[in-house]
Amino acid sequence: MTDERLLPLRPGALAAITGLPVPAYDRSGLRKGIAHFGVGNFHRAHQAVYIDRYLSQGGSRAWGIVGIGTGASEAASNKARHFAEQGCLYTLTELDPSGASSTRVLGPMVDYLHAPSSSERVLELLSSPELHIVTMSITEGGYFTDPQTGEFLADHPDVRDDCSRPVPRTVFGYIVRALERRRRQGLAPFTVVSCDNLPHNGQVARAAVVGFARIVDPALAAWLEERGAFPSSMVDRVVPYVDDEARAELNRRSGVDDKLAVMAESYLQWVLEDSFCDGRPELETVGVQVVQDISSYETAKLRLLNAPHVLLSYPGVLAGHRVVNRAVAEPALHDLLEKFMTDDVLPLLEGSLPEDLVPAEYIASVLERFANPSVQDQLLRIATDGASKIPTFHTEVLRGLVRSGADLRREALLLACYHRYLGGRDDHGEPFEVTEPSLSPAELDRLRGGPPADVLAHPKFAGLRAAGGPEFERAYRDAAEVLSRSGVRESVRAVLV
Repeated sequence: MTDERLLPLRPGALAAITGLPVPAYDRSGLRKGIAHFGVGNFHRAHQAVYIDRYLSQGGSRAWGIVGIGTGASEAASNKARHFAEQGCLYTLTELDPSGASSTRVLGPMVDYLHAPSSSERVLELLSSPELHIVTMSITEGGYFTDPQTGEFLADHPDVRDDCSRPVPRTVFGYIVRALERRRRQGLAPFTVVSCDNLPHNGQVARAAVVGFARIVDPALAAWLEERGAFPSSMVDRVVPYVDDEARAELNRRSGVDDKLAVMAESYLQWVLEDSFCDGRPELETVGVQVVQDISSYETAKLRLLNAPHVLLSYPGVLAGHRVVNRAVAEPALHDLLEKFMTDDVLPLLEGSLPEDLVPAEYIASVLERFANPSVQDQLLRIATDGASKIPTFHTEVLRGLVRSGADLRREALLLACYHRYLGGRDDHGEPFEVTEPSLSPAELDRLRGGPPADVLAHPKFAGLRAAGGPEFERAYRDAAEVLSRSGVRESVRAVLV
């Protein structure tokens, strides 16, 4: 139902929106230079923001964005319909820790394609001469690569199915089929940029694309090895889920009827490796840190932001919290994060942080961002897909702790809380939804009904188990026992001393 007091959001009605900044550039002249798979809230509050800034400052009109959705659900179809109705316009509200907020209309997207209902249009776009870059934010578990070795999983059922189909269904199926067309047409390959929170995400994207291509045509894979580009990137911004209630409140405050409203913290960072094969926008002019090597920035973010985020989510949910700022406001959980970053992680990072990063200031800023009362970021959003996130963000930390003979109790507590979380009830008996897309329903049922040891024995956690060894297994059993006997709060307090 539409509130008649709200102004409609569509290209022909922008002039009527007087209370918000709207795109000052001519959107009709934008060309389709970038395609993005996975147009969730994060992309629209991060990468699209930088392109909007670039266009607003007179940047080349060659770099408009086309969003591509591959989901077949009703929600995915509704999203495509809303993008069409609004001409790909949407509002972004940025939330400062002080409580201040600002909202504006963004317009860098020129089209949105729903791949299941327009597969040929997607392939035509990706094989067009004016398309130069494909970016993606498809979650850590969407790359068909082994999280420990980085090798492409050529025998994955979805990969084999896609390779045998004339019309692709997966992101990498579309990418490789389009690159195949470009090669036949004599065009350069487009650059592929991962915007997911993965260590060395450029290498992961390369493994997935080239591995898929090798199955389709070994000559295509060789062409990509020689001429393709897969720059790594480090992205950072907290972008919470927007439910119907939050969307209604954002629209009430903006005065605009926006079915795609998004909000984010005021902090924003993108570090991008300067390795492109077919041109790029001058993003360094609008705040993107374009560098030759992102590894130190990536290490800082993965170890001192993503790992603590994941660490907070499971005990936070079990303690009865549902939003990040309220969890981190609890002294024991705040101290858990601070001790983990300061005592566990920081000693492992000596000599591997960016020269301009002051560790104490970075840790303080992370805690301040988590405590932002305006963002209301959902703990269950962060806890989603723990079978992928925990190995991704904690295996190297655990390996370093074992190597240095350091305290393993906080890492053990994380995994114990994850096992308890799979049961779907907190310590107060309140139910919550468990979302584990990397586990089959049967696997999830077995893990939630089995003993804690089953989690560590699962193939998803093989790398974590190998990194931790027998000492970690003992610490994990002890943590699970204390958690079962005394509850999450006592368990957290126990690992602080």
